Amino acid sequence: MKKCFVAIDNLTSCSILFIGGLSLRNRSPVNVMVEPELQEALRVVQDGLAKRKTLLLIGACRVDYKGRAQSKLGPGERVLMIKEDGAVLVHRSTGYEPVNWQPEGCLFQTYLMDDRLVIRAIRSRPREVLTLTFNRMNLVAQLDLVDRSEFVLYASEKDMQQAVLLNPELLEPSFKPITYEKKVEPGFVDLYGVDKDGRFVVVEIKRKMASREAVLQLAKYVESIRTMVNREVRGVLAAPSMARGVQRLLVTLGMDFKPLDPKKCAEILRKAETKKLVEFFEGHA
Repeated sequence: MKKCFVAIDNLTSCSILFIGGLSLRNRSPVNVMVEPELQEALRVVQDGLAKRKTLLLIGACRVDYKGRAQSKLGPGERVLMIKEDGAVLVHRSTGYEPVNWQPEGCLFQTYLMDDRLVIRAIRSRPREVLTLTFNRMNLVAQLDLVDRSEFVLYASEKDMQQAVLLNPELLEPSFKPITYEKKVEPGFVDLYGVDKDGRFVVVEIKRKMASREAVLQLAKYVESIRTMVNREVRGVLAAPSMARGVQRLLVTLGMDFKPLDPKKCAEILRKAETKKLVEFFEGHA
């Protein structure tokens, strides 16, 4: 990886990285200021916000939040990221979670007060205000980022299992899980529950196309459960799709197939994690 230095507005110098032989400066404008005066940093921030650019700031600041709760974070060196859609993230030097954040759609107020640079990210509904007050700026970067790729998230079989536990109707309406990884004679049942008619349901989950082997494995689990309970037991094979001949074998053995999309399962888990993150910040504000 090569590195070069170029002057920007005769104020300071910035480092332009060459990745794969293509300079970021040639691909999109990059404006980086190292240890700028707060007045200079304010100008870059205001210009970046007006042009809907991504902003990256590193400096010493305190952080105050007022909204559904309240929080204060005393002075310290932190990383502030303002994305082009108005989302805001404040990171400390450790951990992957932001210590404060605001969702997209924020309005901003930026000004100097008592030799401090103040940045306020304001959300109207519900009313929330995140205020960062910088007394020193180590770096300000204004970036034009190009990112048009589709985000594709894939779930493992364990993730798919957890998604159904969170949202049982992914499998079928009124399905009620009882337990998971239930030990039976042939192995472990992925999911075990009850359907709307009160029948026990044994679920085998496959991340990829379901094969004949998966059907035969499920049949063994069903037979094992039938020896343990005095109630009708159903077998359900859950997978994105079936291989040729699997549907006929399921019908022959009296079992069902339910389509289960790993991508949808991953999205459910992502939303659940986001909800936990929101609850964490609200509980620790």
